[in-house]
Amino acid sequence: MFDPDKYRSVTWLKGGRTYPELDCFGIINEIRDDLGLARWPEFSGVTKDCGGLNREAVKLMKSLIRCEPREGAGAACYTGSAVTHVGIVVSVDGQLYVAECNPGMNVTFLPVARFVRRFSRVEFWQ
Repeated sequence: MFDPDKYRSVTWLKGGRTYPELDCFGIINEIRDDLGLARWPEFSGVTKDCGGLNREAVKLMKSLIRCEPREGAGAACYTGSAVTHVGIVVSVDGQLYVAECNPGMNVTFLPVARFVRRFSRVEFWQ
């Protein structure tokens, strides 16, 4: 069962892949582990600098299936035509939220509809 309280101690770190220092991609595999789901590629050193996040996200999506928001689905967030942020769908008290990790805010959980409104486009992938 997913425990959102675990993520209160997480601090955002650019390129962070090791709990409790995570970035927006780092939180995905940490939560996938918690949910008993297979890990996605680590993408060590990949950040959104120089289009790195977009390049790796587009490659990964070729091996995934697009879906509606559901627990464990990754959220690919677009600014224009590029993926500039990612999150992961979690269920908290029977409601779906997107968990994300950002500088200054660390980990937040937003209801799916509220999360989606922040970007030009959001796609969900499993």
